[in-house]
Amino acid sequence: MASEPSSYDLVTDIWQRKYRYSGHGTRPADASIEDTMKRVARACAAKDEKKEQAARQFESILTTLEFIPGGRIIANAGTDRDEVTMFNCYVMNKIDDSIEGIFDTVKESAMTQKQGGGVGFDFSTIRPRGSHIKGCDAAASGPISFMQVLDSTCRTIMSAGQRRGAQMGILRCDHPDIEEFISAKRENARLQMFNLSVAITEKFIQAVKADADWDLVFKGKVYKTIRARDLWDQIMHSTYDYAEPGFILIDKINQLNNLYYCEEICATNPCGEQPLPPYGACLLGSVNLTRFVRDPFTPKASLDYARIAEVVTIAVRLLDNVIDLSRYPLPRQKQEASEKRRMGIGLTGLADAFIFLGVKYGSPESVAMAGEIMQTITHAAYRASIELARERGAFPKFDAEKYCAGNFIATLPEDIRSDIRKYGIRNSHLTSIAPTGTISLLAGNVSSGLEPVFAFKYNRRIRNTHENDYTEVEIADYAYRAYCRYKSLPSVALEDLPPAFVSADSITPVEHLKIQAVLQKYVDSSISKTINIPSDYPFEQFADIYMQAYEAGLKGCTTFRPSEHSAGVLIRKEEKKKEPAPSTAPVQPPKRPDELTGTTYKIKTPQSPDAFYITINDLINEDGSHRPYEIFINTKNLHHFSWIVAMSRLISAVFRHDPKPKFLVEELKSIYDPNGGFFNHGKYVPSLAAEIGYVLEHHLRLCGVITDGEIHPRKEAEKAVQTAPAERTSINSGKMICPQCSERELVNQENCLKCLSCGYSKCG
Repeated sequence: MASEPSSYDLVTDIWQRKYRYSGHGTRPADASIEDTMKRVARACAAKDEKKEQAARQFESILTTLEFIPGGRIIANAGTDRDEVTMFNCYVMNKIDDSIEGIFDTVKESAMTQKQGGGVGFDFSTIRPRGSHIKGCDAAASGPISFMQVLDSTCRTIMSAGQRRGAQMGILRCDHPDIEEFISAKRENARLQMFNLSVAITEKFIQAVKADADWDLVFKGKVYKTIRARDLWDQIMHSTYDYAEPGFILIDKINQLNNLYYCEEICATNPCGEQPLPPYGACLLGSVNLTRFVRDPFTPKASLDYARIAEVVTIAVRLLDNVIDLSRYPLPRQKQEASEKRRMGIGLTGLADAFIFLGVKYGSPESVAMAGEIMQTITHAAYRASIELARERGAFPKFDAEKYCAGNFIATLPEDIRSDIRKYGIRNSHLTSIAPTGTISLLAGNVSSGLEPVFAFKYNRRIRNTHENDYTEVEIADYAYRAYCRYKSLPSVALEDLPPAFVSADSITPVEHLKIQAVLQKYVDSSISKTINIPSDYPFEQFADIYMQAYEAGLKGCTTFRPSEHSAGVLIRKEEKKKEPAPSTAPVQPPKRPDELTGTTYKIKTPQSPDAFYITINDLINEDGSHRPYEIFINTKNLHHFSWIVAMSRLISAVFRHDPKPKFLVEELKSIYDPNGGFFNHGKYVPSLAAEIGYVLEHHLRLCGVITDGEIHPRKEAEKAVQTAPAERTSINSGKMICPQCSERELVNQENCLKCLSCGYSKCG
């Protein structure tokens, strides 16, 4: 692997790949990052009443990177990308508990994701699995099955060339399927397009504290009663081992909502920093605190609070303009944004700013300073929005008496509350602290959002010309590089850095909580933050962390502890453990006897007119136990012949070499058919291969090979359908993907497949 090329520039690389506009027609290409920011400034000022003045002001805060709008704004403002939203994320409609309502949500979320918007859902309105559906005399499949449909939809859109899909799935703590929801992502690749959070109520918190019983209910009917503490322990064990679910304090969110009088919030955007009503959208931007430190690393180091307030004042006007500039995937989203004019101004570079000032992240001094910073941002934003209301009018849903009676508004200074009563306010919500991963890199790899620095130096893989050719380069934190320049040194050993240089692994969970809590005090929406937990942190201490978050006044909390169950995290090179060398001795499969006992299963799916018969033959061990030895898959449909033979031989080979082939089950069940799946016994199955995986799992359980937590409760499903047999239903409204043009416009008409898009016909 090549060493770091001297010409490599992280900022330029991020700019070129993510934000640079390459030009089109009469619109010129961006020649520099400054050009990009000027393009954004001009676009955001284009319809401003004070166009020239606004453009100059916007340029003054964007070209200096004192304020960084959300990435969608930087990439799309002033370009010809008319079909892309400049809002980061949305919360979808309240899901109607009907097949029509559910698939309306699927359609609307697909349209939103097509334009690049992340989405959040509340699934609490969907009846629990196994409950009776009166209209068709069948058993309901429950919210988890429909989450799999949305998961598959998100995968499909992402595979079609869109950015990585982002979804938040939320279920109330009193929903009858809450226990299944908590463990929903533990097996195979199910729901990998989702973040999961439990909506925690005040009543549940009090039940946990009192060690009381807890009813799981839907529409007034109690389905199950458990100990509240048992459910709490399930949540805590799951987030300790698997980093999910997070939790949101839904009652607190609504109690502190500025628009408590005209909306109910049940969900958040995918990262949790914006609790939103149905069709609500989040419009984000961050104050880059590293640009406001004067005389860094010296005894005179200070933060320019006056300039922060000036920048925020301009930023409010800029984002208010974006509300009218942006396109929206759905008319209801445009209506919601226009009527309430929400925005979320937050911060980034907090940890680096502390380092510049000689303040240790998590210390009492840092907590006090974080509060002062966020208070400055929030008060400046509210004053700016009041001035905009005097100029442009208040947001349409503004009600002076009710708005000023809100719990959060009551915490603002009297002069702000008085001016709101007198002049109104342009934007219902103004502050939020969002993730700032890529825009923080664009600003020179400043510390992200309110998070501590993860590592002061780390390696980054850069793709070269060839697809599988990479160069590894060393990347350094913004404050670290600044300190090296301050000391006139090419580098400084980590052990020689001043005490303020603390990274995430040296900060306690309580210190994380204190920083988040003091910021939340001045944030009218919410905060996206991960509380990092050391891998060896005792569960006995961890078990109370969500309760501490509740007591600290947070609206939500997410933790991450590296474990054998979690993946996809940054690991420092020094943390990588050497794995023992694998044995090179060949494993000899057991010899096949002349006779084997077996079981044959029948599968009937809407994807094939003929049934599939799966025969699994077992080898009987000396102790009388069974292990699978071979599999045969048969069907009259010769169209499937080649892949059936291949799958039979491969699975049989795995059986003979692996007595506990659990991974095989997980892999098969994670396969998603691009034409969509089907329902079987009230459960969504994403593909025929996945159904074979379910059959294998069922058989392995009968053999006693799989004994840990049940993945697919087929027996319960079978019991449910004995009294109300459920029909298998296709989810595609009859349309499939065309093999010629790849559009989902292939239909079966006149006993022939033909494409409505390109004219392809299987019948010639």
